[in-house]
Amino acid sequence: MELRQLATFVAVAEEASFTRAADRLHVVQSAVSAGVRNLEQELGTMLFERSTHSVKLTDAGRALLPEARATLAAAQAARDAVDEARGGLRGSVVLGTMQAQGMRAIDLAGVLGTFRGAHPGVEVNIRQAGSAEMARGVREGGLDLAFVALPGADPPGVELIPLVREPIVLAVAAGHPLADSAEVELAALSEQALVELPPGWGIRIAVDRSFAAAGVDRTIAYEVNDTATMLEFIRTGLAIGLLPRSLVESTDEIAFVPIGDQAPQFETAIAIPANRRLSAAAWAMLETIRRHAGA
Repeated sequence: MELRQLATFVAVAEEASFTRAADRLHVVQSAVSAGVRNLEQELGTMLFERSTHSVKLTDAGRALLPEARATLAAAQAARDAVDEARGGLRGSVVLGTMQAQGMRAIDLAGVLGTFRGAHPGVEVNIRQAGSAEMARGVREGGLDLAFVALPGADPPGVELIPLVREPIVLAVAAGHPLADSAEVELAALSEQALVELPPGWGIRIAVDRSFAAAGVDRTIAYEVNDTATMLEFIRTGLAIGLLPRSLVESTDEIAFVPIGDQAPQFETAIAIPANRRLSAAAWAMLETIRRHAGA
């Protein structure tokens, strides 16, 4: 069993596609198919269920996946040790981030600039998704680290290192009846039309939990996947919304009202795996992030 075979297997498992795995590994698809086939022959079992439209892990494949990741991580740690002894950190880091609006409290460009200056031999790949999806990516090995906003306890297999915390407030059009309120209770929003981000996004998770804790049902009239559209709906009076104040550049035509009870919090953290060790490159990225955030 070779490391290259395990890397090919992991790529197919994570991409759920031989074609995408080939693109990720920068090889032809036939090489990926041959690598998986040889590994299956060596292990004496099928690792994937293949059909015209899907590629799924078998029970044996699911059992192998965490062990394959651990083996590849151990091999990378050995390479890291040699690289450090030779005076230069190498390898790659896959870093998950939220959309730009959700990252205003973190100087991502500054982090990446500092890291590149200190470790020019490390390749950094950026991936964007919802916080819940990125936490799964960290746990399963598709991401080394990820900026997430996940209130509550750490997800299984993931450790959250807090970076920034701020309250989520009510945002309404300047002429809205609630615009001049000193604060508002969640119960007062039950009959209002709200615009919100998709389930699995950090802000949405925090808002869902606050309404549930207050025992209040609400009407989500619109669900959008970017804060720019959300703010436009609020600005025009089409709906009201809940979001951190830092996500809004201009306060023209929008008023912000604090939440009086069960106020949700927007907590930005860096997610790291709790079930495996970080590579030297990923650890260096984590230390750079913590220094920039003062965490």
